[in-house]
Amino acid sequence: MSIRVDRGWSVSTLKGKSVLLVIGGGIAAYKCLELVRRIRERGGNVRALLTRAGAEFVTPLSLQALTENRVFQDLFSLTDEHEMGHIELSRAADVLLVAPATADLMAKMAAGLASDLATTALLATDKPVITAPAMNVRMWLNPATQDNVTTLKARGVRMVGPDEGDMACGEYGPGRMAEPAALVSALEDFFAGSPGAAAIGRLQGRRALVTSGPTWEAIDPVRYIANRSSGKQGHAIAGALAKLGGKTTLVSGPTAEPDPPGVTVVRVESALEMLAACEQALPADVAVCAAAVADWRVADAAGSKMKKDGKGTLPQFDLAENPDILRTLSQADGKSGNQRPALVIGFAAETEDVVTNGVEKRLRKGCDWILANDVSPGSGTFAGDDNRVHLISEGGVEDWPRISKTEVAERLARAVADHFEARP
Repeated sequence: MSIRVDRGWSVSTLKGKSVLLVIGGGIAAYKCLELVRRIRERGGNVRALLTRAGAEFVTPLSLQALTENRVFQDLFSLTDEHEMGHIELSRAADVLLVAPATADLMAKMAAGLASDLATTALLATDKPVITAPAMNVRMWLNPATQDNVTTLKARGVRMVGPDEGDMACGEYGPGRMAEPAALVSALEDFFAGSPGAAAIGRLQGRRALVTSGPTWEAIDPVRYIANRSSGKQGHAIAGALAKLGGKTTLVSGPTAEPDPPGVTVVRVESALEMLAACEQALPADVAVCAAAVADWRVADAAGSKMKKDGKGTLPQFDLAENPDILRTLSQADGKSGNQRPALVIGFAAETEDVVTNGVEKRLRKGCDWILANDVSPGSGTFAGDDNRVHLISEGGVEDWPRISKTEVAERLARAVADHFEARP
């Protein structure tokens, strides 16, 4: 089968934007290499401004190789001043991102100091500034730092993080720099017009339906047939659609995942219950079938616990095929009262020939998009925090890198918003 790859149908809000990345001196500076790669992957341009302390953790050569731009360091470099003065440098970008924003760097920003190229550029800029604080937990909680945070926020400086967790110093608590995926998401939200919150309701007025988790098909009251699904991806998608303003219903099989904020959750166990809940949630503008629905169920489940007979006799089961929820939603014609969602998205969990099988599944089911992913042993997809998907549409195949399931969800939600904005 011939597959045409079209990478341009879902465009990041970072495309064509310029980011001045100010790298402070902290162990988290190493994350900036990954951050640069992710920004550029989405079409953004990055110029790096490296502090003297930052250069102790990452090299100018590494940054230059990844940004494909000159790395700026010295306030008094005549070459830099001739080619890109510090005033022009601070104003040529669409946004300044300080990562890691150390306690020292934030204190200088709050005090309005201009003792090096980084602080001079930050003081001279007339563009928005986003910071990613990173420091020891005690430094973060210190009243002096908190006063500086309050001052900077009052001036309109946006902050992403810090996260809570283990630190290089051996302590635990808030102070870890936000991960590159979170920073990229914050940048994309900023350029979408809603820094720090939902992206100003790009899906406002739209209804979304998401299925998530496994289904349990009873053998008897204590045993069941199921698929390996944690529900992490489906729950993240529901949360991301709600974050963009969509009125979202999540139909979830049994899972330990917490309910996403702002989402109506309907809990079910079996495939028959999931289908009924989905039909009850219609009409919807978009349906995302991320649940791992068991293909078969026991035709006549036992009403009481089945016992061994002590003779080694194995029980015999007649299996019945479960309803195909993705196909049912994709092929709904309104005659039964169920209106087809304008955009139906499914998942293709494959162990081999991932893209080819995904393309064939989209045609077979009649859905609009398929997210095909590799769930073979060793892939780490089931129960893991990361995923690598190929988004398949009528226009072709868009390969996404291996990213967190949260980022997959946010990226998909933006693609859904793009779709409806292009087709009101």
